[in-house]
Amino acid sequence: MFGIGMPEVLLILAVALIVIGPKKLPDLAKSLGRAIGEFKKATQEFKQSIDINSDLKDVKDKFEDMNDSIREAVDDVPTPSNDGKKVDNEAAEGPLKND
Repeated sequence: MFGIGMPEVLLILAVALIVIGPKKLPDLAKSLGRAIGEFKKATQEFKQSIDINSDLKDVKDKFEDMNDSIREAVDDVPTPSNDGKKVDNEAAEGPLKND
């Protein structure tokens, strides 16, 4: 645990007992325990958000690859042309209306 052994922990507790006093030491321990718990929870949430962001990046990359391949396929499709034929505009407009 962070390179702290039993002698160091006992020394820290002894100093805390002298500085803080025996009456306030349990309250300090509770507060410290809660703070450590909240820190661990925040750390886990941060790790999960990083994992979600990396998953989203993978999905985005796949969609971009698919989009590129679709664009290449569309670019390969030949465009229709007249082949020298004249288009009859009257037939394309529909029947004539007589007033």
